[in-house]
Amino acid sequence: MSAQVKDQDVVSPKAARTAFGAIGGVVALLGAFGGALTAIVGALALLGAPLFAIMGGAAELAWLTHPNADQQVLRRLASDVFGPYFAGSPIITTIPLFTFVGYLMAESKTPERLVRAATAWLGWMPGGLAIVCVIASAIFTLFTGGSGVTIIAVGGLLLPALRKSGYSEKFSLGLVTTGGSLGLLLPWALPLLVYAMITGLDFQLVNKAVLLPGVFVLALLSAYCVYVGVKEKIPRQAFDVKEALAATWAFKWEMGVFVLLIVSIKTQLAGIDEAAGLIAAYTLGIEVWIYKDLTFKRDLVRIARGSMALAGAVILILAMANALVSYVGDEHLPNKVLDAMLNLGFDKTWQFLIVMNVFLLVLGMIMDGFSAILVAVPLVLPFASYFGLGPFHVAIMFVLNLELAFSCPPLGLNLFISSFRFNRPVISLYRVAMPFVGLLALALLVVTYVPRISNQLVLEDIEKWRAQAEKENRVPSEAWFLECVQLDRNNPKPCSDADKAKYPNGQMPEVAAPDQDPGQPSTEPANEDEDDLDAIIRGAGAPEAGAAPSGAESEDDLLSAIKGVGDAPDAGEADAESVKPAPKMGQETEDDLMDMIKGN
Repeated sequence: MSAQVKDQDVVSPKAARTAFGAIGGVVALLGAFGGALTAIVGALALLGAPLFAIMGGAAELAWLTHPNADQQVLRRLASDVFGPYFAGSPIITTIPLFTFVGYLMAESKTPERLVRAATAWLGWMPGGLAIVCVIASAIFTLFTGGSGVTIIAVGGLLLPALRKSGYSEKFSLGLVTTGGSLGLLLPWALPLLVYAMITGLDFQLVNKAVLLPGVFVLALLSAYCVYVGVKEKIPRQAFDVKEALAATWAFKWEMGVFVLLIVSIKTQLAGIDEAAGLIAAYTLGIEVWIYKDLTFKRDLVRIARGSMALAGAVILILAMANALVSYVGDEHLPNKVLDAMLNLGFDKTWQFLIVMNVFLLVLGMIMDGFSAILVAVPLVLPFASYFGLGPFHVAIMFVLNLELAFSCPPLGLNLFISSFRFNRPVISLYRVAMPFVGLLALALLVVTYVPRISNQLVLEDIEKWRAQAEKENRVPSEAWFLECVQLDRNNPKPCSDADKAKYPNGQMPEVAAPDQDPGQPSTEPANEDEDDLDAIIRGAGAPEAGAAPSGAESEDDLLSAIKGVGDAPDAGEADAESVKPAPKMGQETEDDLMDMIKGN
């Protein structure tokens, strides 16, 4: 990531030696614990090799060095990348389309219209312009996925305005730098869609669940903006209804983007990929023909080239990460790590949550956000299932960790983009970003240990599935998918203690016979069905109560059954004396043999 810093004068020889020494230490540790191949891959990654090449190469090396010779093939990479689970996902189409929309808005005058409308409505508040920066950054990040476009477009527009209004340079720089990752916890944010694609969650329910934690994070940052506005005595503008309405009217066509997205999804007029296509066409149309900020001849090719280069890089990284994840899953590496953690004593939920957040934070700083999700989800889900975490709870923690990692020193991507955009040494941005990093860390702490925030808005859906299952007299498997992480979608397990008692092993309980006490064991002989079947075969019907059990017949009885005389008539139908007894085997007379031949 340091390659993004264009100002090479800030890198001293001493710092370079320290960096290379740290890289050497990390590589040595990787070699000691993972072997030579792991050390080579780690060295290439730390020295700046393309991320997709690192992931794809690591996947191929892992398969080619597999202990089973039958698995040492190159085709394992392609089958995972081009399979229906990945290549057939509508999210793969959504990523380039939403990225194109974000670039269109950034290259037009949309940021100016957005800032004008937000300022007109919020400028009267303490810290009003800073709150405008929070809201505008969140909206732009929604479509770009935290790619840095927000810092360049919105941050470049608002930093001079914040400084002109009287905000300190420290606060202003920290705000626009952190703003590059805000909005990831809003409905239809690209990282959320990628997470839903990987885990199989309904993306509409994910969009609903994320509303409460997303608003909580934005409210926390807005409260800090109010505090700074009061502390630094920033002047406020009077609220002007006429200006607010005029600014909103000027922004009406961009507002149509959100209306079109929500209506098309909620009414099922279009899928998520089709809705993304409609929005891309709509945004291009309003910017070219209504606002006339852009032209086909001058701007379209340039914007398409830039957005597709970014989207293509993201999809390529996702593809290679998917291949690497396949190896991790096939080798059951998460289960092995889980066993090791439990053996070390990490068997409490709060302990796992700390380890998971640290792991996601580090991964988010050294990886692209989408890749971090794709790599980390298969690693974390087995642990989340073991500790009974909810799928929405895990999703919110994942994405909030990304928001934090993008701005967290020393490797946060936003720090390097902001350093380049505003011509500041990256080290100088560590200090200015820390107050906002602290607020995001506080939000992560609350979300982590108060899981109700993450699933509050989907509780109604869970109860609906429960009621439907109760009506149909079956297990509420759909509700279990929403309540706790399920590793086997074909065999869901209950989440709560009450459900575990009510549905043993995730199955409907056995129903006792109407005339039998459920608490008493059955007194019927275990071989009753076999006896009945044996009687039917013998032509004697079902045995009566008190009859000798099957398997206790003598040789004479069996011979009688074969001869068809085993069923004696009841008393009253014939004299017992009139019934000719069957001769013993080996003592038959000629008359007896003749009777057997005749069937008598």
